[in-house]
Amino acid sequence: MQKQLLATLATLGMLTTAPFVLANPIEIQVNNTMSEGGSESAAVERFAEYLEEQAPGRFDVRPFLAGSLGGENAILELLNLGQTQLSITGGNWRQQYAPEYDAITVPFVFTTWDEVDAYMESPSGQALVEKAENQGGLKYFGLQHRGPRHMTANKEIHTPADLEGFRLRLPSLPVWLEVWGEIGAQVVNVPAPEIYLAMQTGQVDGHENSLSSPYTRRLWEVQDYLIMTSHVQFPWSWVASSRWWNGLEADDQALIEEAIYVARQYGSERERELDEFYLEALQEEGMTVIEPDVAPFREAALPAIDRVMADMADGVREDALGNQSE
Repeated sequence: MQKQLLATLATLGMLTTAPFVLANPIEIQVNNTMSEGGSESAAVERFAEYLEEQAPGRFDVRPFLAGSLGGENAILELLNLGQTQLSITGGNWRQQYAPEYDAITVPFVFTTWDEVDAYMESPSGQALVEKAENQGGLKYFGLQHRGPRHMTANKEIHTPADLEGFRLRLPSLPVWLEVWGEIGAQVVNVPAPEIYLAMQTGQVDGHENSLSSPYTRRLWEVQDYLIMTSHVQFPWSWVASSRWWNGLEADDQALIEEAIYVARQYGSERERELDEFYLEALQEEGMTVIEPDVAPFREAALPAIDRVMADMADGVREDALGNQSE
């Protein structure tokens, strides 16, 4: 997998040491926890291509995928120390450095990417970035969209009332457990590798994740319905080591930032295409798609959302939810 991506970059001249290439190209390690083949590696490849198109031989882009240099927290530490350069990272940086501004992690706060993007431009979103940059030694460049998280179920789910007694598999994130419990689900923690078996044996009635989860796990064999709740928009974020970034020339910084923007847009579009593919494929395998009115779910979740946000910084709730009733 990674060998294939490295081979692709080599054909572009990104990894060559031929004499005609700049003697000391700028090395850029790009880290991500996902394996090759998704929107993440596509974005890394586009990043490398763009830099090579604009400045042949100037940059040596080296992808480290599938957590090959460590998980998200390990990479954040390496970035802080200046021992790696760039990462397409998940939500750990928000929780580690600025949890009091991290409304993005709370289910049913944002159900569209426009809402997430608007929050990141709000005073709370800008405070999140500023604090994370100061605390973590990061340089933030923006979001790359991922597939929204939805539900799968063994029965039709249209309203919160349909979740009464429904055993929903969730990861061990306290905020997620609290919100779904408030809505009415009976939350169950099952390790990810055991999701299929838990559904097959009736230990759980459904789970939530992006559409890649039911597709790659063949959950159509044990689940009948896709419930399109879009309850979490959990983005990737492009961040760099400030120690490394501040040592670059202004022209190189400008070109790298431009390449990151191009890569983010490319990766987001690739993710949208993959999400459409998964949805169509799951329907072809026999799963029924239900598109519920999400507003009642958010309304049912509000007491838990308000409890969570009571511990966040002033203004977060208003920037995230606007005038919605508390």
